[in-house]
Amino acid sequence: MTLSPEFSMRPFLSACFALSAALAVAACQSGEDRTAPAADPGSGAQTIAETAPGPASSDQPDTGAERGLAAQTACRADIGEAAAARLVERCIKVSPATHPPCHADNPCALIRGEIDRSCKLWDKDPPAECRS
Repeated sequence: MTLSPEFSMRPFLSACFALSAALAVAACQSGEDRTAPAADPGSGAQTIAETAPGPASSDQPDTGAERGLAAQTACRADIGEAAAARLVERCIKVSPATHPPCHADNPCALIRGEIDRSCKLWDKDPPAECRS
């Protein structure tokens, strides 16, 4: 079979490439406009923000989770700037973690927990900070 001189693969390949590029771009776009039609403001349809639960009311049982998070104040606020700085320095010296929670903005219990955890990792000769 002989192809006529007018036939060339170049336009065909160019069209395939263009179609592939268009499909790739379409696949990468967010699906916001494809998921659901926008609600008409006068239709009475509720948005997600309107249906999301708000803060717990006083008639709901207290699970303690909210209190626990609110009670975790910065270590420097609990024990003072100087004592918190000493605790943070001790934590940094013993912790093998790449990003330890040794920061005065964290609760003191978290910093002390990191010190305890880190000191348990030492087999024979723990640093002096583990003995104090």
